[in-house]
Amino acid sequence: MEHFTHLRRAMIQTDNLIGPRNVLPALQQHLTSLAARRRAARGADAAELLALETRYEELAGWLAQDIGDERTAQGHTARALDASHATGDTDLTAYILGRKAQLALDTGHPADALGMAAAARRTAHPGSRLEVIAVLHEAHAHAVLGDAASTHRTYETALSLLERAEGDGVWGSWLDVPYINTARARSLAALGAYEEAAAGFSSALSTLPTAYRRDRGVYLARGARAHAGAGDLPLAAKLGGQAVGIAVETGSARIVEQLGHLDQVLATAPGEEGITEFRAALDRIVLHPV
Repeated sequence: MEHFTHLRRAMIQTDNLIGPRNVLPALQQHLTSLAARRRAARGADAAELLALETRYEELAGWLAQDIGDERTAQGHTARALDASHATGDTDLTAYILGRKAQLALDTGHPADALGMAAAARRTAHPGSRLEVIAVLHEAHAHAVLGDAASTHRTYETALSLLERAEGDGVWGSWLDVPYINTARARSLAALGAYEEAAAGFSSALSTLPTAYRRDRGVYLARGARAHAGAGDLPLAAKLGGQAVGIAVETGSARIVEQLGHLDQVLATAPGEEGITEFRAALDRIVLHPV
């Protein structure tokens, strides 16, 4: 148990630095070994190993999602949800339902995400940080569906819940007001409020720890798209160029997807400062229309 617990933490830290493509195969190998040990165990040992295996499955789902492998992400996350029910740990179930909502959003199914987020909130203990996480997924689902009023109202609910939230240990320990504001920036961009979204991502980048390399790439790419939407194409190209380098390092499909959308916008103004350089850098890692 101690070995596999420390190993999972190490892989999370490694993922932050070098990305999921390098980490996922090793994680899946260890997951196979962990499952074999769990099947051979009995009693309390088997229960503890199952809880840890559930966390491994959830992490594998997240890594697969980040490299754009939807089928593998769905498989690992579904197994994590099934196993969480077997453990009887409702906190774990609530967290994975939230992950299902996040996966539905990233794969273009916001209505499904809204339902999963509602299920996560029903399952979470009222007043917990897990409830806040569920509400954040609900808020972004409203934004993708184009419901601005519900989006803003739900983010205010999240902030209000966070003020009163209990300490949940590992569950949502990273949640704070800046995190919620960064999530809101993504939703503002989905609603077309690009100037506000760009300001939100600029603020997030100024405080993000250097260890979160992949997240920096995601924020840079999303911020670049927001600046492009607001009409500042040179700055969008500059930030996009920085994100390209991180995309190469980490192999994050989430970064590449955002850069692809940015490329479509910048292609309409090829004479603007920095755009040719950005498109050339992107061209070295993906094919795009001329």
